[in-house]
Amino acid sequence: MNTFRRARRTDAEMLPAIERSAAKAFLALPDLAWIADDDIQSVDRHIELIAEGNAWVAVDEHDHPVGFLNAAWMGDSLHIWEFAVRHDLQGRGLGRGLLEYVVQEARSQGAEAITLTTFRHVPWNQPFYERVGFRTLPTDAIAGDLRTVLDKEVEHGIPGEKRCAMILPLR
Repeated sequence: MNTFRRARRTDAEMLPAIERSAAKAFLALPDLAWIADDDIQSVDRHIELIAEGNAWVAVDEHDHPVGFLNAAWMGDSLHIWEFAVRHDLQGRGLGRGLLEYVVQEARSQGAEAITLTTFRHVPWNQPFYERVGFRTLPTDAIAGDLRTVLDKEVEHGIPGEKRCAMILPLR
């Protein structure tokens, strides 16, 4: 049985491998297969987010991370940077459980909302988040830090028309 907890500094070394494993799911999508080999967050970046208290993990029965979600505060909202579950464990509700755990954590910290950017047409992206209560923001309603995030994704080579920004209001 999996449980969820705040990530610890000792988890940081394992998280890039989880992200790389999770990215294998994109091999099933010819137009996005390149993501399987794209850049991932460094151990140093994981350590930074863990130190800020903005990283959570799903762990196995040995307390080893098998999934993670890390985020950062953007004003009164918690913005999800990366959310990954080891490829061989995907589709079992582990990601949903971790996300629900983080939603409760964000509420307890006074977040007004949780935001993220994601792919529109990928089943485990926009459609998944809609099923758990997120709503897609109209393009003309995306501003500030969220607009900056999307713009940087386009600079990195991600086609802007395939991306969207989403929000889960918590109040």
